[in-house]
Amino acid sequence: MSLQAQSLEAQVDIMQLRKLQMAQMAIASLYVDSVNQEKLVEDAIRGMLDKLDPHSEYSSAEETKKLTEPLNGNFEGIGVQFNMLDDTLVVIQTIHKGPSEKVGIRSGDRIVMVNGVAIAGVQMPRDSIVSRLRGPKGTHANLKVVRRGVVEPLLFDVVRDKIPLNTLDAAYMLTPTVGYIRLESFGNTTGTETRDAIKNLKKKGMKDLVLDLQDNGGGYLGAAVEVAEQFLHGGDKVVYTQGRTDEPHYLFASAGGLFREGRLVVLVDELTASAAEIVSGAVQDYDRGTIVGRRTFGKGLVQRPIPMPDNSMIRLTVAHYYTPSGRCIQKPYVKGKKTEYGQDIEERYKHGELICKDSIRLDSAKVFYTLNEGRKVYGGGGIMPDVFVPLDTATYSKYYIGLRRINAFNDVALKYTDSHRAALLKQYAKSDDFIARYQVPAALLDEVEKLGADKKVVPADESDRLKTRSDVEFMLKALILYDLFDRSAYFQFVNQRSDVLKRALELLQP
Repeated sequence: MSLQAQSLEAQVDIMQLRKLQMAQMAIASLYVDSVNQEKLVEDAIRGMLDKLDPHSEYSSAEETKKLTEPLNGNFEGIGVQFNMLDDTLVVIQTIHKGPSEKVGIRSGDRIVMVNGVAIAGVQMPRDSIVSRLRGPKGTHANLKVVRRGVVEPLLFDVVRDKIPLNTLDAAYMLTPTVGYIRLESFGNTTGTETRDAIKNLKKKGMKDLVLDLQDNGGGYLGAAVEVAEQFLHGGDKVVYTQGRTDEPHYLFASAGGLFREGRLVVLVDELTASAAEIVSGAVQDYDRGTIVGRRTFGKGLVQRPIPMPDNSMIRLTVAHYYTPSGRCIQKPYVKGKKTEYGQDIEERYKHGELICKDSIRLDSAKVFYTLNEGRKVYGGGGIMPDVFVPLDTATYSKYYIGLRRINAFNDVALKYTDSHRAALLKQYAKSDDFIARYQVPAALLDEVEKLGADKKVVPADESDRLKTRSDVEFMLKALILYDLFDRSAYFQFVNQRSDVLKRALELLQP
């Protein structure tokens, strides 16, 4: 027997293991009613994990597939982005060079039948529709499509293929010399996407860079290292992990990073977590860039996936993340108190941390120093930004939030874009032109207000309505822009209102 196996056997209480087996056998064979043994075992596993840290969890085979797919970089299907309009699937965009684009499916097409099964007008759940469109590479999806201006339905035979899932939301030039990259998460393709974006922005004249990690919940550790090493020197420590029984495991930046000289600003907020915090912490610890925004989430627990025989999975916490200076990213928690842990962001808001820098609770017992300039930084949970930017709580009125809650903006924007797509693209061939010249028709604003009134969402008074109207106009333009072009164009527009980005640009002034 190997030393590792002997060590494992020493840690496992065989008596407790037998108790679990006996309990399962007794229930399955003697219980008064029949039981679902699969669910019985799943409930037992979930019950054990619920008493541990907030991030150890169990997922069924179906849940595991949904969780890992966005990070794996691809899935197999027909290659369309879609939305549901009046119980009908409307194609927003086809994936470039994907299966649907190859056979001639266009934006605005309505897919009403898949392999002889109607999916329009039958109240089919969205998950069921997705499962019918997706399938193994090489299989066929026979689609019946309704196209505006064409009398008879069109038939397409789409051969499913691997469809890329990008983790990069946007990459464009903020000014003639300042580039901008926004990452949604950290998956298998994030390192390549980031490198490609840096190369392209450099060709456009980028000297300085804003890396936006706001709302980025993290992902793969390897992807975080690949991104961080673009800004650090070869051999720099990016992060290390340490568990109860393991020696520290160090990960270093390799040579060949593409952006090691220009000025760098990293944007973070209270939803920046895990892999995104690893990148932020490394940049801060080496004094490589300026962290701007609000204290990050504080997710510094390392989960190891443990596959089960039925393709379900346990994601078990086995170690902590530490930044190069030795800071533990993980915020405090009490084992078994997952509900309270999940309310941490709300508690930050209540005691004023998101609004006022002086309300932030720093642990004076966990002081560290950056590695080049010796600046004071803090451990004990998350990454504290170098430049604090408060949350703007007065941005939107209750009326606006109510309209957003009933999905009024999406419904109106999608119907309008669906009806005017060809004319809009003819008039505004490029997203920059649309952003500069397009004006939202007043009739669309009236339609949003009518939807609100129909669902009892009304303004407090006329001044409230007029104030909200400009915000509604802005969001409608953003959604129409997204439907016509892509996510990068969308963020290029909505970022015009970002206080955090404005502060970053002030810091990067010559």
